[in-house]
Amino acid sequence: MTPAVLALIVANVAIYFLQVNADPALVAQFQLWPLGKFFHPAFGGYVGFEPWQLVTSAFLHDPRSIAHLLLNMFALFMFGRDVEAAMGTRRFVWLYGASVLAGSLAQLVVVTATIDQGVGPTVGASGGVFGVLLAFAVMFPKRRMIVFPIPVPMPAWVAVTGFAVIELVSGVYRTQSGVAHFAHLGGMVGAAIVLLWLSRRRGPPRAPSV
Repeated sequence: MTPAVLALIVANVAIYFLQVNADPALVAQFQLWPLGKFFHPAFGGYVGFEPWQLVTSAFLHDPRSIAHLLLNMFALFMFGRDVEAAMGTRRFVWLYGASVLAGSLAQLVVVTATIDQGVGPTVGASGGVFGVLLAFAVMFPKRRMIVFPIPVPMPAWVAVTGFAVIELVSGVYRTQSGVAHFAHLGGMVGAAIVLLWLSRRRGPPRAPSV
């Protein structure tokens, strides 16, 4: 287990158990809301966007189902360790942070533009996780992956490209309600920007030889 991945998993799990036992009105202040102020009876007052929500929402998950947390942490565990080992902890933290911010900003734009379809918060580490997934495909493009329900191993770059296409189509046509598809895509964009910046400064990060 690499340091940053371990710290992120511990932080997300700890915050989840704090979240499920906390006052929902307090938790609402750290979820990502659209621009503006809205009266929300479930939280006993007004809620709306605040700048810190771009980061804090990435450490909150759906309190109604622990599966949301477990899936994100499992993906971070599976792919984050190799990415952090290859690029170093400091670079990995930059990449994860940029993915979170870009994912949150993308989701903020989308939910604000479609606010007439209902006001609700966004939570989850998926923006950061999808950024890590993109970095994994860039650094380990030929690593074989099995993506459920397809039983055939495929190169990482093929699988991640497929994820991106599915997220884009699902986001445009809204085939899965309640899933922040544009946060996922934004996370990939944030990671791509960091990887491009790093490649221009010191050369692209390379996977260790085996």
